[in-house]
Amino acid sequence: MVAGRLSAPPIAALLGFTLEEVEPGRAVFALEPGEEHYNPIGSVHGGVYATLLDSAAGCAVHSTLPQGTAYTSLDLSTRFLRPVTMDTGKIRAVGTVLSQGRRTALAEAGLYDAEDRLLAHATSTCMLFPVPS
Repeated sequence: MVAGRLSAPPIAALLGFTLEEVEPGRAVFALEPGEEHYNPIGSVHGGVYATLLDSAAGCAVHSTLPQGTAYTSLDLSTRFLRPVTMDTGKIRAVGTVLSQGRRTALAEAGLYDAEDRLLAHATSTCMLFPVPS
């Protein structure tokens, strides 16, 4: 996806975020917030934060899996620390794997502004399973 050989998932097109970096155990997504991301009180909706954080954590896990293994999020615990608006500018969700076993993996993700201030944080447990045939 980073190289453009694979299409981004539909949720990325819907919300307008991109996968910027990926390496084993780490994934980075970016978004330029716009009014289309706002909630009724005039800031980026928490669901957008959560989607970016879940994507970064989940893809960090995905980057460590052998071919034939899939994952899904079992839980996502989020903490919103600062508001995000269009004036915030580009934000990045950085996900990393903390621990991985045979059946589950634990990952975290932080959402940062251009000055590397932490805007939100999440932890996620992912279930690992064979790709269904």
